[in-house]
This record gives sequence, C-alpha cells and structure tokens, in this order.
Amino acid sequence: MKSHRVLVTGAAGNLGSRLAYRLAGTVEHVRAMVHHSKLPAGLASIPGIEQAQADLARPETLPPCLDGVDTVVHFAGVLFRARPQRFLPESNTRWFSNLLDAAILARVARIVLVSFPHVEGPTTPEHPATDRLDGKPVSAHARTRLEEERILYERARDARTTPVILRSGTIYGKGILMVEAAQRLAQLRLLGVWREPTCYHFLQIDDFLDAAASAVIHDDVCGTYCLGDKEPITIQEFLDGATRIWGLPRPWRMPWWMILAAATASEAFAGAFGTVAPLTRDFVRLGRVPHCCDTRRMRAELLPRLKYPTFASGRETLR
Repeated sequence: MKSHRVLVTGAAGNLGSRLAYRLAGTVEHVRAMVHHSKLPAGLASIPGIEQAQADLARPETLPPCLDGVDTVVHFAGVLFRARPQRFLPESNTRWFSNLLDAAILARVARIVLVSFPHVEGPTTPEHPATDRLDGKPVSAHARTRLEEERILYERARDARTTPVILRSGTIYGKGILMVEAAQRLAQLRLLGVWREPTCYHFLQIDDFLDAAASAVIHDDVCGTYCLGDKEPITIQEFLDGATRIWGLPRPWRMPWWMILAAATASEAFAGAFGTVAPLTRDFVRLGRVPHCCDTRRMRAELLPRLKYPTFASGRETLR
C-alpha cells in the first residue's frame, strides 16, 4: 500500500491537529475531520489540508469523509468530562466501531488507532507492555481503549484493512494540554503528586509525531507498536524536572486519598454546574498505573533514531 490520502479524526484536538500539520507536505492530501470544534487557526489554510465535518455518533455522516481515503488515523474522543465510566463506552467503543465499519465499507487500506500502554495494566521495565490484548486495566479509559483495539483486530481480520495500533507512552512538550495544566497548577502552588514512585515511559511530542507519520507512510507497518524513549523515569522525577525548567516550586508530595478527594470534588462541581472536569477519579486511577514499553518494534520499523532519547535531553522543550 502506498498511502497518499489520509483522514485524521479529532483533527481539532491537541494531538490530531499536530499530526495533520506534520503530514501536510509529506502525503498527497490530509482530510482533517472535526465535529463541533474548529481547526486551529491557520491549519485549514495549509495547502493539502481539507477540513471535513462529521459526527462519529451518526454513521450516515462518515462516508463523505472516507471517500478516496487510503489511511485513517483515529484520535477523536471525549476528555475532561465528569463520570467518564458512563460515556466512554459510547464515545470510545461505539464511535470507533461506527468509524471502522464505514472505513471497511469504503475499502480504506489502513486504520491507525492511537492508544496507550495502560491497556495491559501495570507494566515495569522488567515486564513491559508489548502487544497483549488480555490485560485487565483498572480504569474506564484503559478498558474502553483495549476494547477498541480488540474490535480493530477482529474486524480487520476478515477485511482488506491493515490494523495499526500505536501504544504511546506519556507525551510531553510545549503546548501539550496536561503539561500546560501542570504548569498552571505549579504557578498557583497547587501542583501535587502522590508519594509512591510510579514508573512512566515518556515520549517527546516531536518523536511521537515522527513515529505516527512513519506508521502512515511506510508500506510494511502492521500490528501493535509501543512508543517511548530510551529510559523510563518516575512521574515524580518528571514533574520535579519540569518545575525546575519553569522556575516554579517542586510539586507537593501528597497522600493518595487527598488526590482522589480532589478528583471527586472536581467531578462533583463539573456535574453540578455543567463545566469541564480537569480531574476525575478515573483519570487519576489511570495516571497511577505504572507503564513501561517494549520499544524494539518502534525502533526497528518506525523510528530508529529519536530526537530526544531521554527526558534529560528533551526537558528544555518544556520552556
């Protein structure tokens, strides 16, 4: 397969918009799919990028977006809403199922699903995440994403569609939403993290985009790839390093119950007043899961050389 025309779902989002920009000029055409939100300023005016509007909850809106497309990269979803365990089975599993059915019917050659290693449950450097589908994740975010992965493999098996899953470690860099949220909290002296060291595999945003672009343009890419840099560190080390770069106070070390209580309060407020929930109980449960990646397939087939092989080499990009 020679990929020339790509549909990016969730193209108005933090990562989807960046990948659309990264692919422009590399592939023949990028179709940037949005629902309610608009593309970031300037993205729609870039040659080779076409905006398309559709609703994943309404399958009848999808065929025009998929017409003539070779590859779909799926980012779209719902974040920062209270009680995610109620809506994620719909927004993750059913919406993706609608997209997959329409893509197979349109004879799309490749589906790239952006996922994360948490779907395997807790992993360590000694026992890293690979391509297993039998994990027992603790959070609704990870359970529903694992179900998406299973659906993709199952339906692609009998279709002429190549499944690709990118299980990315935690992405960092300037402009990444969760990193910006941590910076704002640190400025207010409210940034805290639980006391128990928790191993994370990180990946700088430029390296993530290069790996994702490689998954789109290379013909022999197939299956699950775990993405991460060379050296897992703890979330505590990451936040300590980030606050030093920002010249802000080191995050508080807090008991777990206190962070869970803050998430409970955030959800209650969002539910009562219909606002976004920047912190939910499910999200902090997801964050407390240690995740380390076996990146050998990534290095062999997607990205032999990283721009930022360690957090120490990439933390300056947080400025």
